[in-house]
Amino acid sequence: MRPLFRLFATIFLSFSLAGVALVSTGHADAGFDRWVQSFWPTAKAAGISRGVFEAAFRGVTPDPEVLQKANYQPEFSIPTWQYVVTRVSEKRVLAGRDMIQRYKPLLDQIERRYGVDRHIVVAIWGMESTYGDILDDPTVVKSVVRSLATLAYADKRRAKFGRQQLVAALKILQRGDIGLAGLTGSWAGAMGHTQFIPTTYEAYAVDFDGDGRRDIWNSIPDALASTANYLHKAGWVTGSTWGYEVALPARFDMRLSKDGKSRRIREWMNLGVARVAGRSFPRSGDKAVLVAPAGRDGPAFLMLRNHYVIKRYNNSTAYSLAVGHLADRLMGAGDFVHPWPNGERPLTQAEAEELQRHLAEAGYYDGEIDGKLGPASRDAIRAYQSGRGMTADGFGGIRLLETLRSG
Repeated sequence: MRPLFRLFATIFLSFSLAGVALVSTGHADAGFDRWVQSFWPTAKAAGISRGVFEAAFRGVTPDPEVLQKANYQPEFSIPTWQYVVTRVSEKRVLAGRDMIQRYKPLLDQIERRYGVDRHIVVAIWGMESTYGDILDDPTVVKSVVRSLATLAYADKRRAKFGRQQLVAALKILQRGDIGLAGLTGSWAGAMGHTQFIPTTYEAYAVDFDGDGRRDIWNSIPDALASTANYLHKAGWVTGSTWGYEVALPARFDMRLSKDGKSRRIREWMNLGVARVAGRSFPRSGDKAVLVAPAGRDGPAFLMLRNHYVIKRYNNSTAYSLAVGHLADRLMGAGDFVHPWPNGERPLTQAEAEELQRHLAEAGYYDGEIDGKLGPASRDAIRAYQSGRGMTADGFGGIRLLETLRSG
């Protein structure tokens, strides 16, 4: 493209995209500038015009806060119960019930079209943006282009993700669903009322209000219907719930809560698993997985297929449990019958690493010492607990660390 023509094209596209040049809050980064230029062939191959590309990146610098936030995701970094308790607050419950009443006609339409329970849709809305409140918070909302470019350029673990999402974000700009100034989201590029990443937006966002644009930032009908469409296409089972809180018999083999095996509810009942508060299971033939996030000392759940559909939104058991519990609370249910073990202080990052080191020295763990108590760490914990005659629930808390410290 000739320089003069490029200049006029860039000026025109800046206005036509309703965009403004992003003001840099950092210093020039020659390496980043080279990366942007190296990214152009990828964008071009995806059908992005040069004008859209240049308008999107004008004045953009890496965002150091994005890298800081990338290293801390609460649904993976704190105990499940701490995450659930803080996310399913009374304030969020009351606000959600108000939203269900306020948008009843809209939710009626969405529920009829997609078959997804309104309480789940509103619970995700509450979890993702506190019913849209965070969209007005300048400390949270960021330029999607800048955030994703930062991840693609500077975060080795998320570089591929950043590139894929950045291409999708540029497609959103090129199509005109939102202008550059309005293309905002989280540090990871999650956008709008229900925090779709750009590729999810591309695949599942819908124009429910019929104005010709899929606007999940400013149109609540588009945002909530897009969420329902996503869950519907992910396999949501209409008329079913996410799961049930259950009571376990005294001598129950806690290893069954960690094997991830799906059994019919009647099989769980034969093992002594019962629904809490004397309630019955609506369908004993449903398949479910037993989950006990805090081991024997906390509540346990039989998770149904819809639990895994919610995890398509965010692949975290803590997140899915919080969404399901919030949905139940929006319907008028109370808190869990069995309390969480709040008396046991959660491990810090350094303590979790120490726990892994002790397990490795004892011959139970050969994974990375990273402070992340994932499947390999939990397997090691269960093996250690079994060898010591303890309840083998795979839960790594402060009491277990103190036991390991004492030898």
